[in-house]
Amino acid sequence: MSVGSGSRNHKPNSLLRKNIMSRDVVILGAGMHPWGKWGKNFVEYGVHAARAALKDAGIKWQDIEFVAGGATMRNGYPGYVAGATFSQALGWQGNEIMTCYAACATGSQALAAARAKIQAGQCEVALVVGADTTPKGFLAPQKGERPDDPDWVRFRLGITNPTYFSLYAQRRKDVYGATDEDFAAIKVKNAEHGFSNEYARYRKKFTIEEVLASPMVASPLRLFEICATSDGGAAVVVASKEYADRLGSQRQIKIGGISTVSPKFASADVEMPDIATDSAAASDAYSFRASIAQKAYEEAGIGPEDVSLAEVYDLSSAMELDWYEYIGLCAQGEAEKLLRDGDTRIGGRVPVNASGGLACFGEAVPAQALAQVCELTMQLRGEAGDRQVKDANVGVTGNQGLFGHGSSVVLQR
Repeated sequence: MSVGSGSRNHKPNSLLRKNIMSRDVVILGAGMHPWGKWGKNFVEYGVHAARAALKDAGIKWQDIEFVAGGATMRNGYPGYVAGATFSQALGWQGNEIMTCYAACATGSQALAAARAKIQAGQCEVALVVGADTTPKGFLAPQKGERPDDPDWVRFRLGITNPTYFSLYAQRRKDVYGATDEDFAAIKVKNAEHGFSNEYARYRKKFTIEEVLASPMVASPLRLFEICATSDGGAAVVVASKEYADRLGSQRQIKIGGISTVSPKFASADVEMPDIATDSAAASDAYSFRASIAQKAYEEAGIGPEDVSLAEVYDLSSAMELDWYEYIGLCAQGEAEKLLRDGDTRIGGRVPVNASGGLACFGEAVPAQALAQVCELTMQLRGEAGDRQVKDANVGVTGNQGLFGHGSSVVLQR
Protein backbone atom coordinates (compact mmCIF):
# COMPACT_ATOMS: atom_id res chain seq x y z
CA MET A 1 0.00 0.00 0.00
CA SER A 2 1.36 3.43 -0.85
CA VAL A 3 2.01 5.81 2.00
CA GLY A 4 -0.30 8.76 1.43
CA SER A 5 -2.47 11.11 3.39
CA GLY A 6 -5.00 8.35 4.02
CA SER A 7 -2.51 5.80 5.34
CA ARG A 8 -2.29 5.22 9.07
CA ASN A 9 1.50 4.84 8.49
CA HIS A 10 1.78 8.41 7.28
CA LYS A 11 3.95 10.74 9.32
CA PRO A 12 4.19 14.49 8.78
CA ASN A 13 7.47 15.62 7.27
CA SER A 14 8.41 17.30 10.56
CA LEU A 15 8.09 14.00 12.40
CA LEU A 16 10.10 12.14 9.79
CA ARG A 17 12.81 14.78 10.01
CA LYS A 18 12.78 14.62 13.80
CA ASN A 19 13.18 10.85 13.74
CA ILE A 20 16.11 11.05 11.34
CA MET A 21 17.78 13.90 13.22
CA SER A 22 17.43 12.05 16.51
CA ARG A 23 20.08 9.54 15.42
CA ASP A 24 23.24 10.83 17.04
CA VAL A 25 26.34 11.09 14.87
CA VAL A 26 29.76 11.41 16.48
CA ILE A 27 33.31 12.31 15.57
CA LEU A 28 35.19 9.06 15.94
CA GLY A 29 38.58 10.20 14.66
CA ALA A 30 40.34 13.39 13.58
CA GLY A 31 43.58 13.86 11.66
CA MET A 32 45.53 16.62 9.96
CA HIS A 33 48.54 17.27 7.77
CA PRO A 34 50.59 20.26 9.00
CA TRP A 35 49.92 23.53 7.16
CA GLY A 36 52.75 25.13 5.21
CA LYS A 37 54.15 25.44 1.70
CA TRP A 38 55.37 21.95 0.98
CA GLY A 39 55.31 21.93 -2.84
CA LYS A 40 53.54 18.56 -3.03
CA ASN A 41 50.32 17.28 -4.56
CA PHE A 42 47.21 17.99 -2.47
CA VAL A 43 46.36 14.28 -2.54
CA GLU A 44 49.37 13.55 -0.36
CA TYR A 45 48.12 15.95 2.30
CA GLY A 46 44.62 14.48 2.20
CA VAL A 47 45.81 10.89 2.42
CA HIS A 48 48.08 11.79 5.34
CA ALA A 49 45.15 13.41 7.19
CA ALA A 50 42.81 10.54 6.35
CA ARG A 51 45.20 7.90 7.65
CA ALA A 52 45.72 9.90 10.82
CA ALA A 53 41.94 10.15 11.32
CA LEU A 54 41.49 6.41 10.72
CA LYS A 55 44.24 5.62 13.22
CA ASP A 56 42.69 8.01 15.73
CA ALA A 57 39.31 6.31 15.25
CA GLY A 58 40.80 2.86 15.67
CA ILE A 59 39.37 1.48 12.43
CA LYS A 60 40.68 0.39 9.03
CA TRP A 61 40.20 2.05 5.67
CA GLN A 62 38.25 -1.03 4.56
CA ASP A 63 35.64 -0.26 7.25
CA ILE A 64 34.71 3.09 5.68
CA GLU A 65 31.40 2.91 3.83
CA PHE A 66 31.18 6.47 2.49
CA VAL A 67 33.73 9.13 1.57
CA ALA A 68 32.98 12.84 1.21
CA GLY A 69 35.86 14.73 -0.40
CA GLY A 70 36.29 18.49 -0.43
CA ALA A 71 37.07 19.72 -3.95
CA THR A 72 39.97 22.02 -4.78
CA MET A 73 39.54 23.99 -7.97
CA ARG A 74 43.24 24.74 -8.50
CA ASN A 75 44.50 21.19 -8.84
CA GLY A 76 43.07 19.91 -12.11
CA TYR A 77 40.73 17.00 -12.61
CA PRO A 78 41.72 15.13 -9.40
CA GLY A 79 40.69 18.19 -7.37
CA TYR A 80 37.27 18.35 -9.00
CA VAL A 81 36.57 14.71 -8.11
CA ALA A 82 38.21 14.71 -4.69
CA GLY A 83 36.03 11.96 -3.21
CA ALA A 84 37.17 9.53 -5.88
CA THR A 85 40.71 10.88 -5.84
CA PHE A 86 41.21 10.24 -2.14
CA SER A 87 39.47 6.86 -2.34
CA GLN A 88 41.72 5.76 -5.19
CA ALA A 89 44.83 6.94 -3.34
CA LEU A 90 43.79 5.03 -0.22
CA GLY A 91 42.93 1.97 -2.32
CA TRP A 92 39.68 1.21 -4.13
CA GLN A 93 37.50 -0.86 -1.82
CA GLY A 94 33.96 -0.32 -3.11
CA ASN A 95 32.75 2.44 -0.78
CA GLU A 96 30.34 5.14 -1.90
CA ILE A 97 31.84 8.52 -2.75
CA MET A 98 30.86 12.13 -3.31
CA THR A 99 32.66 15.41 -3.93
CA CYS A 100 31.66 18.75 -2.47
CA TYR A 101 32.68 22.30 -3.30
CA ALA A 102 31.41 25.28 -1.31
CA ALA A 103 34.42 27.60 -1.31
CA CYS A 104 35.67 28.07 2.27
CA ALA A 105 32.64 26.23 3.70
CA THR A 106 33.50 23.09 1.70
CA GLY A 107 34.60 21.00 4.68
CA SER A 108 31.44 21.67 6.68
CA GLN A 109 29.16 20.87 3.76
CA ALA A 110 31.02 17.61 3.13
CA LEU A 111 30.66 16.81 6.83
CA ALA A 112 26.93 17.57 6.62
CA ALA A 113 26.59 15.15 3.69
CA ALA A 114 28.32 12.37 5.60
CA ARG A 115 26.21 12.98 8.68
CA ALA A 116 23.01 12.93 6.63
CA LYS A 117 24.03 9.62 5.06
CA ILE A 118 24.43 8.12 8.53
CA GLN A 119 21.23 9.67 9.88
CA ALA A 120 19.32 8.22 6.94
CA GLY A 121 20.57 4.76 7.86
CA GLN A 122 22.46 4.34 4.59
CA CYS A 123 25.81 3.80 6.28
CA GLU A 124 27.32 3.56 9.75
CA VAL A 125 30.76 5.09 9.34
CA ALA A 126 32.16 7.66 6.91
CA LEU A 127 35.33 9.59 6.12
CA VAL A 128 35.40 13.31 5.31
CA VAL A 129 38.60 14.72 3.76
CA GLY A 130 39.71 18.12 2.53
CA ALA A 131 43.15 19.17 1.27
CA ASP A 132 44.65 21.89 -0.86
CA THR A 133 47.79 23.09 -2.60
CA THR A 134 47.66 26.85 -3.06
CA PRO A 135 49.50 29.28 -5.32
CA LYS A 136 51.91 31.86 -4.01
CA GLY A 137 50.30 35.10 -2.94
CA PHE A 138 46.66 35.92 -2.31
CA LEU A 139 43.89 33.88 -3.92
CA ALA A 140 42.49 35.16 -7.21
CA PRO A 141 39.88 34.02 -9.76
CA GLN A 142 40.75 31.86 -12.74
CA LYS A 143 42.32 33.60 -15.72
CA GLY A 144 40.33 34.97 -18.62
CA GLU A 145 37.63 37.55 -19.34
CA ARG A 146 34.39 36.48 -17.61
CA PRO A 147 32.07 39.45 -17.03
CA ASP A 148 29.21 37.09 -16.12
CA ASP A 149 31.27 35.71 -13.18
CA PRO A 150 30.61 37.89 -10.08
CA ASP A 151 33.84 36.77 -8.42
CA TRP A 152 35.82 37.81 -11.51
CA VAL A 153 33.92 41.12 -11.60
CA ARG A 154 34.84 42.06 -8.03
CA PHE A 155 38.52 41.56 -8.79
CA ARG A 156 38.18 43.65 -11.94
CA LEU A 157 36.69 46.39 -9.75
CA GLY A 158 39.71 46.17 -7.45
CA ILE A 159 37.99 44.32 -4.62
CA THR A 160 40.71 41.74 -4.05
CA ASN A 161 40.51 39.61 -0.91
CA PRO A 162 42.71 41.95 1.20
CA THR A 163 40.65 44.92 -0.01
CA TYR A 164 37.45 43.11 0.92
CA PHE A 165 38.82 42.38 4.41
CA SER A 166 39.90 46.00 4.79
CA LEU A 167 36.40 47.31 4.04
CA TYR A 168 35.00 45.34 6.97
CA ALA A 169 37.89 46.50 9.18
CA GLN A 170 37.30 50.14 8.33
CA ARG A 171 33.61 49.72 9.05
CA ARG A 172 34.40 48.43 12.56
CA LYS A 173 36.53 51.50 13.15
CA ASP A 174 33.87 53.88 11.89
CA VAL A 175 30.82 52.26 13.48
CA TYR A 176 32.12 50.66 16.69
CA GLY A 177 35.32 52.50 17.50
CA ALA A 178 37.75 49.65 16.86
CA THR A 179 41.39 50.71 16.85
CA ASP A 180 44.51 49.62 15.03
CA GLU A 181 45.72 48.31 18.39
CA ASP A 182 42.62 46.08 18.65
CA PHE A 183 43.36 44.51 15.27
CA ALA A 184 46.98 43.95 16.27
CA ALA A 185 45.90 42.45 19.61
CA ILE A 186 43.91 39.76 17.78
CA LYS A 187 47.04 38.74 15.88
CA VAL A 188 49.07 38.71 19.10
CA LYS A 189 46.46 36.54 20.85
CA ASN A 190 46.17 34.02 18.05
CA ALA A 191 49.93 33.81 17.60
CA GLU A 192 50.25 32.95 21.29
CA HIS A 193 47.55 30.29 20.96
CA GLY A 194 49.08 28.71 17.87
CA PHE A 195 52.66 28.79 19.11
CA SER A 196 52.45 25.24 20.49
CA ASN A 197 50.21 23.84 17.73
CA GLU A 198 52.19 21.27 15.77
CA TYR A 199 49.89 21.64 12.76
CA ALA A 200 50.23 25.42 12.46
CA ARG A 201 52.37 26.97 9.74
CA TYR A 202 53.37 30.10 11.63
CA ARG A 203 54.58 29.41 15.17
CA LYS A 204 55.97 32.73 16.29
CA LYS A 205 54.86 35.14 18.99
CA PHE A 206 54.42 38.83 18.23
CA THR A 207 54.10 42.08 20.12
CA ILE A 208 51.52 44.69 19.20
CA GLU A 209 54.35 46.97 18.14
CA GLU A 210 55.73 44.36 15.73
CA VAL A 211 52.32 43.85 14.14
CA LEU A 212 51.77 47.59 13.74
CA ALA A 213 55.22 47.94 12.17
CA SER A 214 54.47 45.39 9.42
CA PRO A 215 53.78 46.78 5.92
CA MET A 216 50.36 48.24 5.14
CA VAL A 217 48.54 46.05 2.59
CA ALA A 218 45.01 47.47 2.45
CA SER A 219 44.34 50.22 4.96
CA PRO A 220 43.82 49.74 7.85
CA LEU A 221 45.13 46.16 7.61
CA ARG A 222 48.82 45.32 7.75
CA LEU A 223 50.67 42.28 6.46
CA PHE A 224 50.65 40.40 9.77
CA GLU A 225 46.89 40.95 10.10
CA ILE A 226 45.92 39.16 6.88
CA CYS A 227 46.01 35.37 6.53
CA ALA A 228 48.31 33.75 4.01
CA THR A 229 47.54 30.94 1.55
CA SER A 230 48.79 27.52 2.60
CA ASP A 231 48.97 23.85 1.74
CA GLY A 232 47.33 21.52 4.23
CA GLY A 233 44.84 18.75 4.89
CA ALA A 234 42.27 17.71 7.47
CA ALA A 235 40.00 14.70 7.88
CA VAL A 236 37.44 13.31 10.29
CA VAL A 237 35.85 9.89 10.69
CA VAL A 238 32.18 10.15 11.62
CA ALA A 239 29.90 7.33 12.74
CA SER A 240 26.57 6.59 14.30
CA LYS A 241 26.73 6.54 18.08
CA GLU A 242 25.64 2.91 17.97
CA TYR A 243 28.66 2.04 15.80
CA ALA A 244 31.00 3.98 18.10
CA ASP A 245 29.58 2.25 21.16
CA ARG A 246 29.99 -1.18 19.57
CA LEU A 247 33.59 -0.24 18.84
CA GLY A 248 34.05 0.64 22.49
CA SER A 249 35.14 4.20 21.72
CA GLN A 250 35.58 6.32 24.84
CA ARG A 251 36.61 9.48 22.95
CA GLN A 252 33.59 10.12 20.73
CA ILE A 253 32.39 13.71 20.36
CA LYS A 254 28.78 14.38 19.38
CA ILE A 255 27.92 16.52 16.37
CA GLY A 256 25.19 18.62 17.95
CA GLY A 257 24.35 20.67 14.88
CA ILE A 258 25.53 21.70 11.43
CA SER A 259 24.34 24.80 9.64
CA THR A 260 24.90 25.46 5.94
CA VAL A 261 22.33 28.22 5.46
CA SER A 262 22.30 30.64 2.54
CA PRO A 263 21.60 34.40 2.70
CA LYS A 264 18.15 35.87 2.43
CA PHE A 265 16.89 39.33 1.67
CA ALA A 266 16.90 41.98 2.92
CA SER A 267 20.59 42.08 3.72
CA ALA A 268 22.12 45.01 5.54
CA ASP A 269 25.68 44.04 4.62
CA VAL A 270 27.61 43.67 1.40
CA GLU A 271 28.41 39.98 1.03
CA MET A 272 31.06 39.37 -1.60
CA PRO A 273 30.94 38.64 -4.45
CA ASP A 274 27.67 40.64 -4.37
CA ILE A 275 28.79 44.24 -4.55
CA ALA A 276 25.62 45.94 -3.32
CA THR A 277 22.97 45.36 -0.69
CA ASP A 278 19.31 45.24 -1.57
CA SER A 279 17.04 47.88 -0.09
CA ALA A 280 17.70 46.98 3.52
CA ALA A 281 16.89 50.53 4.64
CA ALA A 282 13.23 49.90 3.82
CA SER A 283 12.94 46.71 5.83
CA ASP A 284 14.26 44.94 8.91
CA ALA A 285 18.02 44.61 8.84
CA TYR A 286 19.33 41.09 8.34
CA SER A 287 22.84 39.70 8.71
CA PHE A 288 23.68 36.52 6.83
CA ARG A 289 26.66 35.66 8.99
CA ALA A 290 24.68 36.10 12.20
CA SER A 291 22.16 33.56 10.93
CA ILE A 292 24.77 30.86 10.28
CA ALA A 293 25.48 29.81 13.87
CA GLN A 294 21.89 30.38 14.97
CA LYS A 295 20.63 27.38 13.01
CA ALA A 296 23.39 25.17 14.44
CA TYR A 297 22.52 26.31 17.97
CA GLU A 298 18.84 25.55 17.41
CA GLU A 299 19.60 22.08 16.11
CA ALA A 300 21.88 21.35 19.06
CA GLY A 301 19.34 22.71 21.54
CA ILE A 302 21.80 25.20 23.04
CA GLY A 303 22.60 28.89 22.92
CA PRO A 304 25.80 30.91 22.69
CA GLU A 305 25.82 31.16 26.49
CA ASP A 306 26.59 27.41 26.57
CA VAL A 307 29.70 27.67 24.37
CA SER A 308 33.06 26.83 25.95
CA LEU A 309 35.21 27.85 22.98
CA ALA A 310 34.95 28.81 19.31
CA GLU A 311 36.93 28.50 16.10
CA VAL A 312 36.06 31.33 13.71
CA TYR A 313 37.13 32.53 10.33
CA ASP A 314 39.85 35.16 10.88
CA LEU A 315 40.69 35.91 7.27
CA SER A 316 41.89 39.14 8.82
CA SER A 317 42.43 39.87 12.50
CA ALA A 318 39.71 42.52 12.30
CA MET A 319 37.19 40.04 10.93
CA GLU A 320 37.50 37.93 14.08
CA LEU A 321 35.84 40.77 15.99
CA ASP A 322 32.82 40.56 13.68
CA TRP A 323 32.53 36.83 14.32
CA TYR A 324 32.32 37.34 18.10
CA GLU A 325 29.03 39.08 17.42
CA TYR A 326 27.87 36.79 14.60
CA ILE A 327 28.07 33.69 16.82
CA GLY A 328 26.45 35.47 19.75
CA LEU A 329 29.36 35.74 22.19
CA CYS A 330 28.43 39.38 22.74
CA ALA A 331 25.99 42.00 21.52
CA GLN A 332 26.62 43.99 18.36
CA GLY A 333 29.30 46.60 18.93
CA GLU A 334 30.70 44.91 22.05
CA ALA A 335 33.38 42.72 20.44
CA GLU A 336 36.18 45.15 21.22
CA LYS A 337 35.32 45.06 24.93
CA LEU A 338 35.29 41.24 24.87
CA LEU A 339 38.78 41.32 23.37
CA ARG A 340 40.15 44.02 25.67
CA ASP A 341 38.84 42.24 28.78
CA GLY A 342 40.78 39.10 27.80
CA ASP A 343 37.61 36.99 27.50
CA THR A 344 38.65 35.42 24.19
CA ARG A 345 42.11 34.32 25.31
CA ILE A 346 42.81 30.81 26.58
CA GLY A 347 41.96 31.16 30.24
CA GLY A 348 39.25 33.72 29.48
CA ARG A 349 35.49 33.28 29.53
CA VAL A 350 35.19 31.90 25.99
CA PRO A 351 38.48 31.38 24.13
CA VAL A 352 38.36 31.98 20.38
CA ASN A 353 40.77 30.38 17.91
CA ALA A 354 42.69 28.34 20.45
CA SER A 355 44.25 26.62 17.43
CA GLY A 356 45.84 29.89 16.34
CA GLY A 357 43.22 30.37 13.61
CA LEU A 358 43.99 31.32 10.05
CA ALA A 359 46.51 33.79 11.44
CA CYS A 360 48.73 30.79 12.20
CA PHE A 361 47.49 28.39 9.53
CA GLY A 362 46.62 30.35 6.41
CA GLU A 363 43.97 29.32 3.89
CA ALA A 364 43.80 25.78 2.52
CA VAL A 365 40.24 26.16 1.30
CA PRO A 366 38.73 22.62 1.27
CA ALA A 367 40.46 21.76 4.55
CA GLN A 368 39.95 24.75 6.79
CA ALA A 369 36.37 24.14 7.99
CA LEU A 370 37.42 20.57 8.83
CA ALA A 371 40.52 21.85 10.61
CA GLN A 372 38.20 23.83 12.87
CA VAL A 373 36.30 20.63 13.65
CA CYS A 374 39.56 18.78 14.34
CA GLU A 375 40.62 21.46 16.82
CA LEU A 376 37.30 21.36 18.67
CA THR A 377 37.47 17.57 18.78
CA MET A 378 40.90 17.68 20.41
CA GLN A 379 39.78 20.36 22.83
CA LEU A 380 36.59 18.57 23.90
CA ARG A 381 38.58 15.36 24.44
CA GLY A 382 41.08 17.26 26.57
CA GLU A 383 43.92 16.42 24.19
CA ALA A 384 45.04 19.91 23.08
CA GLY A 385 48.19 20.06 25.20
CA ASP A 386 49.54 23.50 26.06
CA ARG A 387 46.60 25.23 24.39
CA GLN A 388 43.94 23.19 26.20
CA VAL A 389 40.83 25.10 27.23
CA LYS A 390 39.82 24.09 30.74
CA ASP A 391 36.48 22.26 31.15
CA ALA A 392 35.62 22.50 27.44
CA ASN A 393 32.20 20.93 26.87
CA VAL A 394 30.71 22.71 23.85
CA GLY A 395 32.47 24.15 20.82
CA VAL A 396 31.21 26.06 17.80
CA THR A 397 32.75 26.95 14.44
CA GLY A 398 31.95 29.90 12.20
CA ASN A 399 32.87 30.00 8.55
CA GLN A 400 31.82 31.65 5.31
CA GLY A 401 32.50 30.81 1.69
CA LEU A 402 31.72 33.01 -1.29
CA PHE A 403 28.55 32.68 -3.38
CA GLY A 404 26.25 32.41 -0.37
CA HIS A 405 27.92 29.54 1.44
CA GLY A 406 28.09 29.71 5.21
CA SER A 407 28.71 27.02 7.79
CA SER A 408 28.73 26.42 11.50
CA VAL A 409 29.28 23.20 13.43
CA VAL A 410 28.42 22.60 17.08
CA LEU A 411 30.31 19.81 18.86
CA GLN A 412 29.38 18.55 22.31
CA ARG A 413 31.22 16.33 24.75
